[in-house]
Amino acid sequence: MYLSESRRADPVRDLPLDGLDPDGTRDRTGDGAEADADAGEGAGEGAGEGARDGGDAAGPARGQDAAVGGRVRRVFTGNVLALGMVSLLTDVSSEMVTAVLPLYLVFNLGLSALEFGLLDGVYTGASAVLRLVGGHVADRFSRRKLVAGFGYGLSAVCKLGFLAAGRSVPMIGVMIGADRAGKGLRTAPRDAMISLSVPAEAQGRAFGFHRALDTVGAMLGPFAAFGVLTLTANAFDAVFVVSFCVAVLGVLVLALFVREGSGGSVRTAGAGSGVSFGAVAGLLRPGPFRRVALAVVPLSLATVSDGFLYLLLQRTLDLPAGWLPLLPVAVSVAFLAAAVPCGWLADRVGRSRVVLGGYLAILACYAVLMADLGTVTLVVVLLLRGLAYAATDGVISALAGPLLPGPLRATGLAVVQTGQALAAMVASWAFGALWTLAGLTVALVAAAVLLLAALVAAAFALRGVGQGE
Repeated sequence: MYLSESRRADPVRDLPLDGLDPDGTRDRTGDGAEADADAGEGAGEGAGEGARDGGDAAGPARGQDAAVGGRVRRVFTGNVLALGMVSLLTDVSSEMVTAVLPLYLVFNLGLSALEFGLLDGVYTGASAVLRLVGGHVADRFSRRKLVAGFGYGLSAVCKLGFLAAGRSVPMIGVMIGADRAGKGLRTAPRDAMISLSVPAEAQGRAFGFHRALDTVGAMLGPFAAFGVLTLTANAFDAVFVVSFCVAVLGVLVLALFVREGSGGSVRTAGAGSGVSFGAVAGLLRPGPFRRVALAVVPLSLATVSDGFLYLLLQRTLDLPAGWLPLLPVAVSVAFLAAAVPCGWLADRVGRSRVVLGGYLAILACYAVLMADLGTVTLVVVLLLRGLAYAATDGVISALAGPLLPGPLRATGLAVVQTGQALAAMVASWAFGALWTLAGLTVALVAAAVLLLAALVAAAFALRGVGQGE
């Protein structure tokens, strides 16, 4: 475990840790011990046979294979696989809409940078408060699957809401807010189910695998949107309808294949009994979790949103507007390629180090944009953005999750995600205002300076947290 601080008596820390001993290590009397025992038996039997057959090494090899197989099964559990497929389908649906929104709002409806920034802020931050609500309700009543399912369902219905909104910018803002509210409700319960379905030492790999499937969907979504627009002569309504149908498939996979109590770890004895507002407030007492929660807020505040990044590339390089829906594809390819390696690296060298490296990649994005290297700018910026996602998106949850007691896992993750969402909302509003009032260059330089300062502060705040097992 990563905690360098000595553990004082704390009612929050004394809650059950779902298979973790009080010192943060895995309970070896549960499933993990049984898997290790099975592996040991396989090795012992193989060794005996080898001795009888004149030293045949096949027995020990079978024992090693059994041990490796046990470790793999403990990472890629049924819940991790099923939730990965849910996220894949949901991201196809979401990214179909996300890919066409800048094109639709700026080039079709004629919104200014300031107006786009307001809507983009709603898109990134509207889920903030409901993340806390979703996480707390899921923990309080031990119904993480139900809360996540409601969030997925709400986002699916909102895809049809875009049809009803038509060209009304306020109504589009309402639909964006409702869609993001669904994301806010589902994210923390979903991440809690993943975190509670695998051992503490495998958190980075499990989240990396989940984010890889999620990114496959993010990569396919823009292609689907581009294909629908091509086949329907730029009929945005058709994009919203197809997006709704794909989202419904994701809800069905969740209902049919995700288990609330996978591995016996998600539902614990007396779950919900210790989930009070006092216990939730106790999460933010001085300690490693609070340091993580506070460190990610300024980092998110200095991060330019995807929508603005794509508009920056379009304006800087004078790209055809029709290319905008395809730019997220390159980001998704880089994210997909790096998600699992970044999760593996986080488990090996420390999760906080990988997170800081991800935000360094974003800082490099800003530097390349300001250098204006022509076509090279397009390729490098999109690849760096994808790498940054791989190093931060799931790794932050993997960093914070083991620092939380099991009954408060969804609530604690929601606290971190709410801070990120609120900061991202303010960042979009501020960047849009700076772009409008002072120009593109000033807005980009301000974001770079703020991110550099946030990185320095985060490096100090995260010392000794998530620095290895």
